[in-house]
Amino acid sequence: MGIYQFENLKRYNQILLITGIIIIAFNLRAAITSVGPLANVIGDDLGLASWSVGILTSLPLIAFAVMSPVAPKLGDKYSNETVLINGMVVLLIGILTRLVPIPIFLFGGTLLIGLGIAVSNVLLPGIIKERFPNRVPLMTSVYSIAMGLVAALASGVSVPLANKVGLGWEWSLAVWSFPAFAGIVIWVYFVKRRRAANEVSVQYVAASDVRMWKSRLAWEVAVFLGLQALLYYVIIAWLPAILQDYGVNSGTAGWMLSYAQFIGLPASLLPMLAGKLKSQSGMTIGVCLSAAVGTAGLLFGQSNVIMIASVTLLGIATGGLFPLALSFLGMRTGDARQAAELSGMAQALGYFLAALGPIAIGSLNDITSGWEVPLTMLLIVSILMAIVGYGAGRNRTVEDEFKDMSERE
Repeated sequence: MGIYQFENLKRYNQILLITGIIIIAFNLRAAITSVGPLANVIGDDLGLASWSVGILTSLPLIAFAVMSPVAPKLGDKYSNETVLINGMVVLLIGILTRLVPIPIFLFGGTLLIGLGIAVSNVLLPGIIKERFPNRVPLMTSVYSIAMGLVAALASGVSVPLANKVGLGWEWSLAVWSFPAFAGIVIWVYFVKRRRAANEVSVQYVAASDVRMWKSRLAWEVAVFLGLQALLYYVIIAWLPAILQDYGVNSGTAGWMLSYAQFIGLPASLLPMLAGKLKSQSGMTIGVCLSAAVGTAGLLFGQSNVIMIASVTLLGIATGGLFPLALSFLGMRTGDARQAAELSGMAQALGYFLAALGPIAIGSLNDITSGWEVPLTMLLIVSILMAIVGYGAGRNRTVEDEFKDMSERE
């Protein structure tokens, strides 16, 4: 094979690989964000209380927390790509299970969806690091934007697919089985190709330094990640219901949730700016302030102008907080081992914290028969997030704290 043909083949495989990463990113939120706009319909159809509908968003977060420490070990044993494929299979089974309009299948399928997504959440960054070692920031931005775009689209099309197209809520949610199936197909190709070429995937060793749990900075990063995830998934689960109670029709409420995610996409690039700053504390407080003002707008004003402005601010905040939290996992550590350890700690602790959000907000709505108390709690969460975010954004690493611990000992 000539050099030109070889380069063309290499370029073709790179394009296909990028496509595969983007398709996986399509699956990381859509099966969850598609539920919120249909929450009232699902609850009415199956006779579920608000707090139990909130479980549909909380279950995947519990799965994230449980699987985050486990996924790297599975990837080390069987290879990241093989485990990724199995994660997509579990996701596909979970999506199809929700086709059965019985609560146990709805919740069981949602739990499987969370387990499948959790595997991809944890392993995809490692795959990118292996496959694109010199383009990690670029590829991370690519998959973050792809994830956000489809998550926003899923929120917007859920109600039209269910009502106007006539699919019903079951088939409206089942539409997202197609990108899951596509992800399985394309990554099976890559695994077979690697085996045929006798290539060996890079193995990663999980860290186990208990000092991380003694680090104040590590706790600040973990709590910040958890609070921003709590805010995001509460918005995903309940924003359409809040807007509907304020007089917005279900279709428009779904598109408002979609708009919130679209408007937040440019904020996904904040880590690129954050990396140029010595301290990210000021930036973090600014984004948290956007969340606080947006929440306050929903709490104190119900006019169309205030609602749109509030949703815009919340969209910008949630769009920027997640990638900023992820960037802290690398910025606040001194090496890859510490980064892996902080990631495992932060995601396990953070997503357990976040899982409480949708259930708690739904329960408060049931108890108080309104959104004033739930939104007040979200306002408090935004303030707490700013406080811990200030600490997480300081120009300091856990390695610095480890050295201080050693000197004290």
